[in-house]
Amino acid sequence: MHVVGNKLNIKSTVVKNICCIGAGYVGGPTMAVIAKHCPEIQVNVVDLNKNRINSWNDINLNNLPIFEPGLDLIIKEVRGKNLHFSTDVKDSVIQADLIFIAVNTPTKSKGIGAGQASDLRWIEGCVREISEYAQGHTIVVEKSTLPVRTAEVIEKILNTKSKNDDKTFSILSNPEFLSEGTAIDDLENPNRVLIGGEDELAIKTLYDIYAKWVNKEKIICTNIWSSELSKLTANAFLAQRISSINAISALCEKTGADINEVTNAVGKDERIGEKFLKSGPGFGGSCFKKDILNLVYLCNYFNLPEVADYWMNIINLNHWQQKRISKLIIEKLFGTVTGKKIAILGFSFKANTNDTRESPAIQICKDLLDEGAKLAIHDPRVSQKNIEFELGIKSKNIDESDSRIKGDSLTQEIYFYWCENIKDSVNGADAVVILTEWNEYKNLKPNLFNTNMRKPAWIFDCRDVLNNFQVDKNTINYWRVGKG
Repeated sequence: MHVVGNKLNIKSTVVKNICCIGAGYVGGPTMAVIAKHCPEIQVNVVDLNKNRINSWNDINLNNLPIFEPGLDLIIKEVRGKNLHFSTDVKDSVIQADLIFIAVNTPTKSKGIGAGQASDLRWIEGCVREISEYAQGHTIVVEKSTLPVRTAEVIEKILNTKSKNDDKTFSILSNPEFLSEGTAIDDLENPNRVLIGGEDELAIKTLYDIYAKWVNKEKIICTNIWSSELSKLTANAFLAQRISSINAISALCEKTGADINEVTNAVGKDERIGEKFLKSGPGFGGSCFKKDILNLVYLCNYFNLPEVADYWMNIINLNHWQQKRISKLIIEKLFGTVTGKKIAILGFSFKANTNDTRESPAIQICKDLLDEGAKLAIHDPRVSQKNIEFELGIKSKNIDESDSRIKGDSLTQEIYFYWCENIKDSVNGADAVVILTEWNEYKNLKPNLFNTNMRKPAWIFDCRDVLNNFQVDKNTINYWRVGKG
């Protein structure tokens, strides 16, 4: 079935209560925006992670588990009024007319499809709870990014459990298209909202919720399978552009071309456009790699090995870009970084988020640590605890007395320094590596490096944020991605 959203003329079901299972990067912000624009609906976000729920309920809005510009203001406006966070899954499901499933769907680590297929154990767990506790008719909405035809599995579980009672369910797919760092604006002003399903009444019900603030022309309705595949395809295409431009950036460095001049010329072609043509250390985040691996698995499952190989190469090139940068840093520092202090500026996978999942910084930092470097890591939003978790090692704090650590005084013990300010990270460093395009780094002054680094020194601008940057060329070398 294919329906066009603005031609749905049937009357929708009245929704008084929404439940969202999953209080992460998708569930929290999405439900906050829905609550803001639908004050007549009670929105309950539930999660079994008590610490996460406590953070959402923290009176100090700086302690929210997710940093997104503008999110704290919306939470302040609606929390406790028609937006609620709790661990009470049962009661929220009982009350709900419409349930969003927004739980994690990581890549399987073992078993059939390990390394590629999505692990759907949390999805199944949610569905079984919905099946047990839901009452009357409930609309169940896939919000998590899922493999094609997952809705079929959900429907089988729900219908099997509800044969002998009055429970009925409608299944919809409503994938998120959020970009971390701009998630609130993406929700407030989406370029499209996609709703997939077979039940026109359920589609119209969800359609009417979004239509309270989204232009109706931007609400697209499809069959459920097209909706599920559209999400994977969108992320695969975006990741493809990043890997493509990073491949060209490496060629620019070899030939003397400038990647900024190349992308400016290429991006002016209306058939190509300018977005996602920014070279860097590679893509990260929770979706791109996971969704492409899922696509690879599906292609192999349906006996399309050539298609699977094509998409797998996007991931391979992304990994190569990270290893290329690690190798370059080592080569420029006289072939060894053992015992040398290297300042890492930025650990999140992109600016304006505290998310570190699949961040390029993780692989690059691990490579340098394996070579014996001592890293001094700064990020304005990522916590010390989170960096320790991603690197799998403990950190040390740099205080004023030892912020200018000399390379020859460092031991071979594996650890990194956690730095609360940029100067502590740079002091005494043999190299500075910029891995996230935070505004704080764009405004750095040359004197910070000229005065505080151990000479001869290197600056590796992996995000090309230091435009027209002038340093003492006699003592400091400057490399930027796509130009060298």
